[in-house]
Amino acid sequence: MIRINLLKEEPTGPVITAKEEVIKEKKPFPMTSLIGLFVVAAIALGFLQFNAIKKEKTLLKEVQEEKEKLKDVLVKLERVQEQQDLIMRKIDLINQLKSQQGVAVSILDELSKNIPYWVWLTEVSFSKQQVQIRGRAIDLNLISDYIYNLETSPHFQNVNLASSNRRQVRGNEFLDFSLTARYVFTQPPQPVTKVGQKGAN
Repeated sequence: MIRINLLKEEPTGPVITAKEEVIKEKKPFPMTSLIGLFVVAAIALGFLQFNAIKKEKTLLKEVQEEKEKLKDVLVKLERVQEQQDLIMRKIDLINQLKSQQGVAVSILDELSKNIPYWVWLTEVSFSKQQVQIRGRAIDLNLISDYIYNLETSPHFQNVNLASSNRRQVRGNEFLDFSLTARYVFTQPPQPVTKVGQKGAN
């Protein structure tokens, strides 16, 4: 004879509900693990910062070494530039003197041609068409004659007596005088073609 028990059997142990199982699964994260992760992250960040600082120091050292190497080069370049500037100033001065060489000869020639007897020139300077003339004369009338001769010359304008001082040396009296004048540039004379001269082919 077969017997079937249709009554529900009573549980013999403690019954765990679904809610208790969910609560059991959601255990709190251990604090030791959290601290460990923080320590690892801090160490990693510090290591990265240390490497970055070390790299920056290396680059700075390389730049400073390169700067020291270039320091001597910069000093040499400055010296070369100074020498070049000095040479250029000398060249400009030589060119200026060459350009004024003909003018100086012309001025001295005109001053000598118009000077009266018993008048001597001691110094002549020329700058930007302004001529400074210093000399000696026996008396004031000779200085006046010299001024007149220069004024009638086509090469001089605005001839003025700047100063005249009487001096006596070894019993001889004379006048130290100073004149100022403006030199007038004239066109160079054109070459004269001789009669019967054939032009160049």
